[in-house]
Amino acid sequence: MNTLFNREKSMNWKLLSLSLAVAVAITSHAAEKALDTTPNIIFILADDLGVGEVGCYGYNDIIQTPSLDKMALEGTRFTHAYSGSPVCAPSRCVLMTGKHTGHARRRDNGTKDGSKTLVPLLPEDVTNAEMLKQNGYVTGGCGKWGLGNEGTTGTPDKQGFDHFYGYLDQRKAHNYYVKTLWSDGAQKPVELVDGKPRYSHDSMADDMLDWIDQNHEKPFFYYAAFCIPHDKYQVPDLGIYKDMEGLSETEKIFAAMITRLDADVGRLFELLKERGIDENTIVFFTSDNGPSKIWGKNKFNSAGDQRGKKRDLLQGGVNAPMIVRWPGKVPANKVSDFKWVFYDVMPTLAEIAGAQAPDGGDGRSVLPTLLGEKQTPHEFIYWEFYTEFQQALIMGDYKAIRYGTKDPIQLYKLSDDRREETDIAASYPEMVDTMAKIMDREHVDDPYWPTIEHGKKSGKGKKRKGGM
Repeated sequence: MNTLFNREKSMNWKLLSLSLAVAVAITSHAAEKALDTTPNIIFILADDLGVGEVGCYGYNDIIQTPSLDKMALEGTRFTHAYSGSPVCAPSRCVLMTGKHTGHARRRDNGTKDGSKTLVPLLPEDVTNAEMLKQNGYVTGGCGKWGLGNEGTTGTPDKQGFDHFYGYLDQRKAHNYYVKTLWSDGAQKPVELVDGKPRYSHDSMADDMLDWIDQNHEKPFFYYAAFCIPHDKYQVPDLGIYKDMEGLSETEKIFAAMITRLDADVGRLFELLKERGIDENTIVFFTSDNGPSKIWGKNKFNSAGDQRGKKRDLLQGGVNAPMIVRWPGKVPANKVSDFKWVFYDVMPTLAEIAGAQAPDGGDGRSVLPTLLGEKQTPHEFIYWEFYTEFQQALIMGDYKAIRYGTKDPIQLYKLSDDRREETDIAASYPEMVDTMAKIMDREHVDDPYWPTIEHGKKSGKGKKRKGGM
């Protein structure tokens, strides 16, 4: 494998002091740079794609992702970008609204108040699409929505999207062969191939390309929330993996799904060049959380060299692949270890578009970092999750995890212990105390998301059942 894509053997992260009082604020000129035009924005979100499943991260040489590898050569690849949650719906809520899971409308797939409600976005929630639409953008999207079913205030057409094609209910998005998909306010029949519904990913990828082709002469935002590689593991054909030795049938299907998504990323970049908008379009590629449990230990090294998976706040559950490409603006062939998170996306898109991000968000623009400038790190990055309840906090080089609000905090130094296996909390009591206070402060009670005193990993919680 090209040595460019070998994993970094040393992190060289900047160590922040506990209070960050001695951190030097680095003045950035990136935010002051006037963008010469209003850029188009495309945000591609894979589903359950582990950082190790993308070739350019250097953890496996089985799954082929040539388009994403090329995207990394032509843009910047981030090694410490984080999803909004370790599971689907809350991660998308964080991404769309700029609020972390201690404040967000959606903090798990299903509520923890006993009602099992799929909580929708409300009219007062402002999404990236609404923000950009107010600034003159046309807005489109496809894939898995997960933030409001039909008849609620949370559907894409009520949250700023001029167009959206795909699944509203995340539970129905598990099947790639369905008779109908939601399109602009109604369920519409899916095209048939040989009398059977077409593979839904192919229909949604074509929607992305068709919509961009029709709207490329005006500033646009397109959100491609593809379902690949979430189970069910289904694919029309195995492609290059059909006769590959050493893989099970499920592994072949899984690899073929990712390579199929990769090919559509390649088709996208071809279209941007054909329409002459390549240099005026910024493209993000990432995943909503870490790999599914089935890929916890596998020959793909799905979580890279990290411990954890989907539904864990360990690194493997939230450290997402992130590649950003914008020719002439975002540095090419660069690897960055700057830490940022989904709730930074909204203020970043606002700055890119010259828009005003709504008040009350938890993130900040990382446009200076995207443009290759130095930027002061976050004071902290925060998550909470409810199945089972857990909180996590990154401050500088240190990460704290707590299972239940009354359970002891575990502390790890990420540069020395990327797998989070050696708990050093006893050696840093003041740091642990400060982190506990931040966790308590950042969690805001909500009727759907009550405080949970003890978590499963402490041995005091109930075993999780089911899931999405």
